[in-house]
Amino acid sequence: MTITEFTDTLKNATPPEGLSVQLRALWYDGKGDWQQAHDLVDQLSDPQSAHVHAYLHRVEGDQWNAGYWYDRAKQPVFKGSLKDEWTALVKQLL
Repeated sequence: MTITEFTDTLKNATPPEGLSVQLRALWYDGKGDWQQAHDLVDQLSDPQSAHVHAYLHRVEGDQWNAGYWYDRAKQPVFKGSLKDEWTALVKQLL
């Protein structure tokens, strides 16, 4: 699946089958459902989930919590826009 194909699925009511939990979280965030996105990765501790979790706290505006999760993901704090980070994460996880 390409980023364009992934983005096109945001018009659907449910995420496509076979997405990783991290991509499902980003899909829900792309639909504007931050809570569902956060709930999917909230209890996961692997680096990819931690990176998505960091992004979601950045969306929320909680920079301290985002920084904590970037550290857990062993990733630098993203300096670009939220849209750019969402796109970069989706591309990385596809």
